[in-house]
Amino acid sequence: MVEYLDAQQAEKLSNQEAFSRLATSETGLSSTEARQRLTQFGRNALEEKKTNSLQKLLSYFWGPIPWMIEVAAILSALVRHWPDFVIIMVLLIFNAVIGFWQEFKAANALEALKSQLALRARVRRDGQWREVDAAELVPGDVIRLRMGDIIPADAKLTEGDYLAVDQSALTGESLPVDKKQGEIAYSGSVAKQGEMAAVVTATGSDTFFGRTAKLVEGAGAPSHFQKAVLAIGDYLIFMSLGLVAILILVQLYRGAPFLELMQFALILTVASIPVAMPAVLSVTMAVGALALSKMKAIVSRLQSIEEMAGIDILCSDKTGTLTQNKLTLGTPEVFGAVDAQGLILAGALASKAENKDAIDLAVIGGLSDPKTLDGYTQTGFVPFDPVGKRTEGHIQGADGKAFKVTKGAPQVILALCQVDASTAARANGVIDALAAKGDRTLGVAQIDEGQNWRFLGILPLHDPPREDSKETIANAEAHGIQVKMVTGDNVAIAREIAGQLGLGKNIQPATALFDGDKKRSQADVADQIDKADGFAQVFPENKYDIVKALQAQGHLVAMTGDGVNDAPALKQADVGIAVSGATDAARAAADLILTAPGLSTIIQAIEGARRIFERMNAYAIYRITETIRIMIFMVAAMLVFNHYPITAIMIIMLALLNDLPIMAISVDNTWLDPKPVRWQMHRVLTLATILGLVGVVETFLLLIIVKVWMVLPIDVIQTIIFLKLSVAGHLTLFVARTRRPMWTRPFPAPILLGAILGTQAIAALIAGFGLLVTPIPWEYIGLIWAYCLVWVVIEDWAKLAVYKHLNQELPRHQSFLKTLGRKLNRHSS
Repeated sequence: MVEYLDAQQAEKLSNQEAFSRLATSETGLSSTEARQRLTQFGRNALEEKKTNSLQKLLSYFWGPIPWMIEVAAILSALVRHWPDFVIIMVLLIFNAVIGFWQEFKAANALEALKSQLALRARVRRDGQWREVDAAELVPGDVIRLRMGDIIPADAKLTEGDYLAVDQSALTGESLPVDKKQGEIAYSGSVAKQGEMAAVVTATGSDTFFGRTAKLVEGAGAPSHFQKAVLAIGDYLIFMSLGLVAILILVQLYRGAPFLELMQFALILTVASIPVAMPAVLSVTMAVGALALSKMKAIVSRLQSIEEMAGIDILCSDKTGTLTQNKLTLGTPEVFGAVDAQGLILAGALASKAENKDAIDLAVIGGLSDPKTLDGYTQTGFVPFDPVGKRTEGHIQGADGKAFKVTKGAPQVILALCQVDASTAARANGVIDALAAKGDRTLGVAQIDEGQNWRFLGILPLHDPPREDSKETIANAEAHGIQVKMVTGDNVAIAREIAGQLGLGKNIQPATALFDGDKKRSQADVADQIDKADGFAQVFPENKYDIVKALQAQGHLVAMTGDGVNDAPALKQADVGIAVSGATDAARAAADLILTAPGLSTIIQAIEGARRIFERMNAYAIYRITETIRIMIFMVAAMLVFNHYPITAIMIIMLALLNDLPIMAISVDNTWLDPKPVRWQMHRVLTLATILGLVGVVETFLLLIIVKVWMVLPIDVIQTIIFLKLSVAGHLTLFVARTRRPMWTRPFPAPILLGAILGTQAIAALIAGFGLLVTPIPWEYIGLIWAYCLVWVVIEDWAKLAVYKHLNQELPRHQSFLKTLGRKLNRHSS
C-alpha cells in the first residue's frame, strides 16, 4: 500500500526515488488509481468541525433573550396564567426554530458559495493534462505549478528551472523563497514567479503545515452596517429597559401585584427587543450573495456587500474586461528575421500552448503550418511576469544547435537587444502607428550561442472592445459610478480604446504620476488621478497607489485584477474584484470573484448589492419605528389611564405575527438607487423616530376615541388596540421599504405580500372569533382597517417630507466632507 511522504523525508529523496516510493512516474497516475487513492487518503482538505444540529438548536434556548422569555413563562406559571404560559412557550420555541432555520439557510448559502470558489489544480492523469478540484488530488499525482497559483498540496518539484514561492502566511518569511528541483513546495503557499512540474507527496491533514488555503472568509468581523444595526439594537434595549423601569416604579406605587407586573414588564421588554435582527441580517446578505453568484459574481466576504453598494469609482482592467481578450495576429513588421513566418515562428517558440495564455495562443495560431514547431524542442521556458514583461524559450533545433528566443513588451525587447538609434526610431514609429489603431505590439528577439540578442521584429495583436462595453459604461455612469481604465499598454493604445468606449481621452501614464516630478505634492497627484479617465503603462504596484489616492479623495473604490501582484491593490480597495480567469492568489485577495468576462457582470453585482442594502435599510427603519411606537405608547397609556392597553398574551401574539413576514424581506423587490448608497445613521434614526411618533399619536388617538368617546369595556378596547397595532405595524413596512410613494413601483414581492396578508388574516380571525382575546364585531375590524389605511397615507406623506428635508441637507454635508478630506490629504503631504 502506498503511503504519503512527509516533507523532510521527501526532500531527502531523489526525484526517481520519490516517484518509486509514491508508485507513480513523470506521466502521472491513471484515473482508476487516483480514485483508489482518494478512497485511501481522503479528500485534500481539512475536515471542518461541525456543530451537532440538535446542539445548535438547543443553543437558541440559552442566552439573555431566551432567559427573559423563560423567566416570563415561570412567572406566568406561578400566577397560574396558563394561556399566557402556553403562548410564551410558543414564542420561545418559535424564536428558536426561526433562528435555527435562518442560520441553516445562511450556512447552506455560504456552502454553495464556497463550492464555487474551490481551488483548481492542473494535474496529469492518464498521460493528459487536465484541471480538477484541488480537493481531489492524491499523493503520487503530477501537477503543474505556475505564477499566481496557491500550492494545493505538499509537492516535490521535479521539472523546470525555478519557482519563487511566498511562504509568508505559513512561515513568516517576508521575501519569496526560490525553490529548485528536488525541493518541497508547501500547501497554502503562493507561487510568485516561475513555472515547474511537481509530484504530490502529501494531502489534507498530512501536509507539513496541516492546512490548505481558504478562499471564503466567514462572518467574522462585523461590517459598518452590522455595527450600526447592533448599535441600534443596544439603543432600543436601553430605551426599552428605561421605559419599563419607569412603568414598574409607577405601577408599584399604585399598588399593582408584583409578580403580575414583572411578568408583563418582561414580556413587553422581550417584544420590544429586535430578537430577529441577527437572523434577518445574515439571511438577507447570504441570500443576496447567492443571487449574485447566479449573475456570475461570487462574494467571498459577505460584509463587502455594503461597500459594493457604495462604490462610486470602478478601476477596470482593459484586457478581457473592457475588451474581448480574443487576440488576433496582424501583419508582422520584419526587422532581423528572414521573413514574416520566421518572425512568427520565433514568437511561437517563446510561447507555451498548454498554459492557455491568450497571447501565446494568438502567436502560435499565426503559423501557416503549426507542424513547423515539431522540428524544435523546448528545453526550458521562463513564463511572463509583470516586472520583466517578457517570456523566454530555451530551444534545441533539429540540427542540435541550442538558442534562446524571447517575446514581450517592445521597449523591453529593444533595450535587451541594445539596438541602434535608427532601428529604435523605426520600431517606435511602427509601435505608435499600430497603437493609434488600438493594436498591442510584441517585440521578438533571438540569441545564438556566443552571440548577442538580435531584434527580429514586431508582432501586432488586435483585441477589439467587447460589444457590450460602451453601453455598460454608460449604464454605470447613470448609476453614479465613474469607470477608469487601467492598462499596462502604452498611452496611445489606451487613448484609442478609451475613445471607442466613450470613457474620455484624459489617460495618464503611471510612470509620470509615480516616477516623475518628485516636487509635486501628494495632493496634486491625487487630484490628477481623480480627474483622469484612465491610466496606461501601469505596473501592479501602481494599482495600489491609484486606489490609495482615490480613497484619500473620499471615494469608495473598486479595483479589478487577475495576477498575483495585484493582490495588494485588491486588498486595499473597498471592493477588490478578481476578474474571470484570475490567479488563485488574486481570487484569495478579492471580495468579489467573477466567473464570466466583461464589465456588465460587475455593474450587475453592484446593482444587486444596492438592492440588498436597501432591504437591510428598510428593515432597520421598520424595526426602530415599531419599538418606538409600541414602547412609548404602552408606557404613556398606562401612566395616563392606569390600565394595560393590551394584555401580556396580546404582546406575545404581536411579536409572533410581526416576526413571521419580516423574514421574507430578504427576497423583496426593492427600488434601485441611481446613486451609490452608504450607511447614514442620521437619516435612518430621523425617519424612524418621526414614523414611530406618528404611530404613537395615531394609536393614542384611537385609544381616546374608544375609551372616552365610545366608552367601551377595557377588554374590548384591548382587542381593538391589539388589532390596530398588528395592522399598522405591517402597513409601516410598506412605507419603510421605499423612498418614494409606497404605491409606486417596485411593488412588494409576492412572498412578502402573501406573508403580510396571511398574518393580518390571522390577526383579524383572532379578534373576530375571540381566540385568547375578547371578540369584537366584524364592523369594528373593518373600521380599524380603514383607520389604519388613512393613517398609513399620513405616515407616507411624513416619510416623503423627511426625505425631502434630508436630501436638501445632504449636498452640504458631502461638500464639507470632500473639502475636509482634501485638506487632510494636503496636510499629510
